[in-house]
Amino acid sequence: MRPTGIAQLGTGGTGLRAVLTVLCVTEITSWGVLYYAFPVLAPTIATSTGWSSVAVTAAFSLSLIVAAVVGIPVGRWLDRSGPRAVMTAGSLLAVAAVVGVAAAPSLVAFLVAWAMVGVAMSAVLYQPAFGALTRWHGPDRIKALTVLTLVGGLASTVFAPLTGLLVSHIDWRHTYLVLAAILAVITVPLHAFGLRRPWPAHVAEHRDQPEPPGTVVRSRPFVMLTVAMSLAAFSVYAVVVNLVPLLTGRGLSVSTAAIALGLGGVGQVLGRLGYGRLVRQTSIRLRTVLVVLTAAATTALLAVLPGPMLLLVAATVLAGMARGIFTLLQATAVSDRWGAANYGRLNGLLSAPMTLTGALAPWAGTSLAAVLGGYPAVFATLAVVATLAALLTTASAPAARPS
Repeated sequence: MRPTGIAQLGTGGTGLRAVLTVLCVTEITSWGVLYYAFPVLAPTIATSTGWSSVAVTAAFSLSLIVAAVVGIPVGRWLDRSGPRAVMTAGSLLAVAAVVGVAAAPSLVAFLVAWAMVGVAMSAVLYQPAFGALTRWHGPDRIKALTVLTLVGGLASTVFAPLTGLLVSHIDWRHTYLVLAAILAVITVPLHAFGLRRPWPAHVAEHRDQPEPPGTVVRSRPFVMLTVAMSLAAFSVYAVVVNLVPLLTGRGLSVSTAAIALGLGGVGQVLGRLGYGRLVRQTSIRLRTVLVVLTAAATTALLAVLPGPMLLLVAATVLAGMARGIFTLLQATAVSDRWGAANYGRLNGLLSAPMTLTGALAPWAGTSLAAVLGGYPAVFATLAVVATLAALLTTASAPAARPS
């Protein structure tokens, strides 16, 4: 009898390798243009337009909030139709939205354009790519997800300096037009022609729960997982955006603090390399607690460590490792507990509040620093939040779930 579904597609072969390559290239490009270009261009945008830095940053936060909300129906679309239509449409919208950002004549138009970017983000960033690899690679998905996040981590490495180079020669509007052209040339054809692999009907795995998605969503483990991961995401992303002011307050120069932040990105890669072994050697509950507690511990270390510079940089790398593993923990949280069935819908519901808390993190960190008297106190508070999240994850695994 000829196998069907995931079994037919297998976990290797030229076709799956080609799909993984396509998604690696498009994730680097999409993250680079839609996300990492903004921090480089934001000061120039505020200066040249006269719009306040708060208003400019609010537009970017708006895009993340929209992405969180729209990601839920996009996840359902992905489950039904596969990634080709979702990600191709998202790429086309992304190009139009970035052009809209570049051409925005007023702050209102700028906000509307960034809201469109948020819709595009929901269809082209990690969540649909995770869903595609989870279904296509089946039980071997950990390897594929690890490769994708390893390569995707290079987005800032490629596009932050590229954006800086462009804006040093042309204005921010023309820079975004160039980036939109790059997005159009790379992501649209790759999504349209590189994701044509048949979308398999779901084949039940031993991990799959018999309950329908609605029952899973209302279950105590899913609710606890959502709350815990949202709190953890808030802590992890607030650490990233507030790290430079913490380090400069410890006596590091801005350039040295920026290098330390970059080395934290190297830590992300190192952390992700070890995730497969962690999965093999731990249960779902144990590794979730360990990863979130590690994030809490490294955040606490940054809060109390006064120096010297080498120890601060080492702590930053450790925090980056925890952050890198957390990304893969998020990607596999649903499939580890409830299998690949309805992954797009369930992961969209899990990711929405995580994205919302991540969008609030920059503002919250700055506000807490003013209230608490400095960034060390902010990091101590974030460590407490992550510790609470780790405790909540102990109730996030279904009782009958095998290790």
